[in-house]
Amino acid sequence: MQNQKENEKQPEAKKEEDKIITLKESEYLKLKEEAEKAKEYWDRILRLQADFDNTRKRIEREKQDFIKFANEGIILELLNILDDLERTAELAQTKHQDLTAFLKGIEMVLAHLYEMLKEYGVKPIDAKGKTFDPIYHEALMQVENKDMPEHTVVEELQKGYLLNDRVVRTTKVKVSKKSSGAPESQCSSA
Repeated sequence: MQNQKENEKQPEAKKEEDKIITLKESEYLKLKEEAEKAKEYWDRILRLQADFDNTRKRIEREKQDFIKFANEGIILELLNILDDLERTAELAQTKHQDLTAFLKGIEMVLAHLYEMLKEYGVKPIDAKGKTFDPIYHEALMQVENKDMPEHTVVEELQKGYLLNDRVVRTTKVKVSKKSSGAPESQCSSA
């Protein structure tokens, strides 16, 4: 009688767990096989997630290293140019009177620098005599000029450069304007 009272006190959920379900052996084996597959898939997902996290971390480290050392090649080339400049400066400091040799040394350093920049995709913007283009040019001055059409680059004040056809520095220029009756030698800022 006491067992009967205890059974009555048990919650409904407990009674549901105690129910016995009968299955055919083939259905049981199929469920057991599917449960094993589900466990195998779950383990595989966990391993793939761990592999993904490790790969993401490795790629982030490699990216940081790439950023840190990306300029190594250009730095090495610049160090060679720096060596050339130091040798040229030493020649000038020893009071050598051979100005042509000194000038030749400077020209060699410039040629080396221009060649290095060219290898890295840097090229100067050709501006003199061209029509002013704000994408490539920055007008610092205007000058009256009867010989050139209006808005033509008369003089380059500072060279501009492209890096792989993208402007990295605009050319600072002096641009022609129409005559306003004032003397030609006057310049006004733009």
